[in-house]
Amino acid sequence: MKIAQFPRSMLVFLCLSIASQASAFPDGVTQGASVEGITEYQLDNGLRVVLFPEPGAEQITVNITYFVGSRHEGYGETGMAHLLEHLVFKGSTNHPDISKELTDRGARPNGTTWTDRTNYFETLKATDDNLAWAIGLEADRMVNSFISADDLESEMTVVRNEWESGENQPFSVLLKRVTGTAFHWHNYGKSTIGARADVENVPIERLQAFYRKYYQPDNAMLVVAGRFEEERALELIAQKFGAIPRPDRTGANQIFPTYTREPTQDGLREVTLRRTGDTQILMGLWHVPPGPHEDFPAIEVLTRVLTREPAGRLYKALVETGKAASVSAFSFRFREPGMLLINAMARQDVDLAETRAAMLASLEDLRSNPVTDEEVERAKREISKFLEQQFLDTESFARGLSEWAANGDWRLYFVHRDRIGEVTAADVARAVDRYLMESNLTIGQFIPTEETPRRAEIPDVPDVAALVADYKGREAVQQAEVFDPDPANVDARTERTDLNTGFRVALLPKQTRGGSVHVDFSMRFGSEEALTGRAADGALVADMLLRGTTERDRQAIQDELDRLGATMSLSGEAALLAGSIETKKEHLADTLRLLGEILKKPAFDDKEWNLLKEERLMRWESVQKEPIFRAGMAMSRHLNPWPENHPDYVPTIAESIARLDSAELERAQAFYREFVGASSGGHMVIVGDFDSDEILPLVADIFDDWQPSEPYVRFARPFRDVGALNQVIETPDKANAFLTAGMNLKIRDDDPDYPAMVLANFMLGGGFISSRLANRIREEEGLSYGVGSSFSAHGIDERGSFGGYAIFSPENGEKVRIAFLEELELALEEGFSADEVEAAKRGYLDGQRINRTRDDWLASTIERNLFYNRTMTRATEVENAIARLTPEQILAAMRRHIDIEKLSIVMAGDFGDED
Repeated sequence: MKIAQFPRSMLVFLCLSIASQASAFPDGVTQGASVEGITEYQLDNGLRVVLFPEPGAEQITVNITYFVGSRHEGYGETGMAHLLEHLVFKGSTNHPDISKELTDRGARPNGTTWTDRTNYFETLKATDDNLAWAIGLEADRMVNSFISADDLESEMTVVRNEWESGENQPFSVLLKRVTGTAFHWHNYGKSTIGARADVENVPIERLQAFYRKYYQPDNAMLVVAGRFEEERALELIAQKFGAIPRPDRTGANQIFPTYTREPTQDGLREVTLRRTGDTQILMGLWHVPPGPHEDFPAIEVLTRVLTREPAGRLYKALVETGKAASVSAFSFRFREPGMLLINAMARQDVDLAETRAAMLASLEDLRSNPVTDEEVERAKREISKFLEQQFLDTESFARGLSEWAANGDWRLYFVHRDRIGEVTAADVARAVDRYLMESNLTIGQFIPTEETPRRAEIPDVPDVAALVADYKGREAVQQAEVFDPDPANVDARTERTDLNTGFRVALLPKQTRGGSVHVDFSMRFGSEEALTGRAADGALVADMLLRGTTERDRQAIQDELDRLGATMSLSGEAALLAGSIETKKEHLADTLRLLGEILKKPAFDDKEWNLLKEERLMRWESVQKEPIFRAGMAMSRHLNPWPENHPDYVPTIAESIARLDSAELERAQAFYREFVGASSGGHMVIVGDFDSDEILPLVADIFDDWQPSEPYVRFARPFRDVGALNQVIETPDKANAFLTAGMNLKIRDDDPDYPAMVLANFMLGGGFISSRLANRIREEEGLSYGVGSSFSAHGIDERGSFGGYAIFSPENGEKVRIAFLEELELALEEGFSADEVEAAKRGYLDGQRINRTRDDWLASTIERNLFYNRTMTRATEVENAIARLTPEQILAAMRRHIDIEKLSIVMAGDFGDED
């Protein structure tokens, strides 16, 4: 039909409609794909924009991904992408002090670098001002970051410090060696942090050129997720990013697709690492297809089938037979052909040759005894549960889109999710046959063979554009309600009940994204007298509960959790059993019933007991020479000098190993019968999407008829004036060192000085990078990758603590110690400026409000309030007091409670003199 045949009124309507649609987006913005509530847009300059609105969120996350990582680095450039990630935090034209601005706004920010991408993100309170600021920040540092020689000089030592911390870990070093042996040509064989020589010697001009080439709108994707108006976000993005011109991609500025491919491996490769340590590690690496390839989901399923406790093939072959203490597997989802990694960790007295033989025999057995439908379905449930939980967490999913986009397109998340659901046992068997062969393995030495070897031909990158072109996705998930995180509203929405046993319950029902629910629970038990000499038994009880009940074995418990799409964790010590649950509304009742079974009907299986002891022993032995652990333990023992049989006594590593060696199952069972049960020391908090009328009777059914034979009597942990300790612990052959500082304080969290001490700590070392300690030790002097301070105060006992920490290279130990003390002395002498205090107030208070938007944080806070017999009113009181603080009040409070003469400092590292 010709246009002339339309009635005039219809033509007017069509013209208005077209004009309306055209004006829906700012100039230079076009809409692209939309999947399950997530929509892509593109700017004329090439920037991809993904908007993920969640009206029920109280925060926004802005995440920008640059499609450059270690894969793109040339000769002499290793570690450049990661080093640049650090420098981009140093400041830009319109944001000269990024760290301070992030802290002032109470942001949760960071940047990460990996093989195929680099990303930067910040999560802030959902306001239009914060949205505009975050978008403006990322637009400015895209092209206006300083990347100066002075910043490189200071930050290079910080990155080197980070590099050295990896050198402390035998696993990390072995991984470098194995990947380097497996990949002769492709950059996946080089670690993202790079070679030390490259990091130390890179010319600033080369780094600046790298920045100008890759940090451009046509090589980036911006994600905005959380509570915001889409039209407003697009307007801001068009305004801030749209002004950046599309770069000229000719000459040296052209970005070529990476084309290096690792040749097909033609035989077994081997590498041996010899360094100081206490735990043996066996590592196997196989080349596998890239993440978008159709075989990759089957490979990911295979990793679970092999190592998931307790039914994994390798777990049974290695751990249950005592040939290893633990096994794990990782299928790296890369843009180009990557790797499958399998690890086994064993104690020193294990013959690693037997471990290796058993691992390879178990893998070869997969050919004659293929994986079963049951094993595959179990693995699929676990993977699908993780993917769904990630999707329901707006902040986590916004950051996770970086990885999927780096694989070729953000929609690959949905494609992969759907593919996981379609994996069959035949698919896994086919992947085993194609890739898990000796000639494709890197584990140790090269072995020639006279036979014609079978070789794994690794598929190249598929056509991702074609793969996602017509993808529509599933139905969008339920959105969360707009929930006011003000403490008064939290209190008003929370229902509190005391059961007959004294067990206390708090319920906070609210509509959440996807119907998610978070549960926190704790049971405090015993008395100081009854628990004396019983700590070793109590510490093992929690770990045994998830290892089987009288009705289900360990695997059946895990299968049921996967079927319910739930995760459950338990932890314990001498006087406490605590745990948490993540599930969805439709599965909450069944998950709580399962929890009741786990808590009340433990099997205490003898085989699981022996496995637990082996795992714990390996864990203790593996940390004997770790600087962070050794320094932390020494400080904890000094600040908490309890008698050896006291429930709170901190044993040495040797004592912990001796306790494990002598631990008996019967004693743990007796401890459970005497102490574990519901009492006034127990609490459960449920936050999320559920029906209180349905759930409360179920909770009562679990906890109302279950009391321990030994009553719960809270015992005090009073302030201990222990004086100062200065100790240096030698940990030979460790490239990184650790400092911890600490002192006990006589203060309670209702002390008038408490708000001032909270804010003082935030300014001294509690904020993100921008704090007195971080500015001096990390930013100015480049001595430490991580540095900070801490403050705490109890809600009942008049005891608290103040401390700090720093990670550093051993040769910088004295510089770090002096700088730490000088900054603390300066704060005690001069205090903080009015501008510092006002900025810290905004940052801290906004951060607290953002915290209250997280269901896990809310549940933990409410649980603590139940124990202290208080409501969220206390949070309001503290925050109001913080808002009123003056610099003079903060300084006076610090001087009343912090005495440098009483500050203990412990350093651990390889401080031996060089020959």
